[in-house]
Amino acid sequence: MSANTEDKPAKLDVPDHLQYSTEHVWVDDSVSPALIGVTEYAANQMGELVFLDLPEVGTRVEAGDEIVELESAKAVEPLVCPVAGVVRYVNCDASDDPSVITNDPYGEGWILKMDLDDDEPQLLSADEYGAMIK
Repeated sequence: MSANTEDKPAKLDVPDHLQYSTEHVWVDDSVSPALIGVTEYAANQMGELVFLDLPEVGTRVEAGDEIVELESAKAVEPLVCPVAGVVRYVNCDASDDPSVITNDPYGEGWILKMDLDDDEPQLLSADEYGAMIK
């Protein structure tokens, strides 16, 4: 997802318990299956989402795969998955009403739940991600 620093809000939420990719995707591996979603920064950049093209449950995903297409009035952006594993759940509520992602990116706005592979993904801490978007 593109990063345009001119449009960013003054204060962005970057929860400490999550890990982040440079593509503005968050991962919560403290639960199983792990939750995957887009950051508040990415949601703000895209604007109100109007459509999600989600993968099928059971899809095998490699880190770096474009697994979800996010469509807003501004752009169509791929969600690049920062982790490898198998999709176990997709958020049907977000599919029915994509604005849930924009309105609550770290809560009900999760996009996928995945069983992660054992390999250690290269993700950023909240502090590292926060510094990247400033």
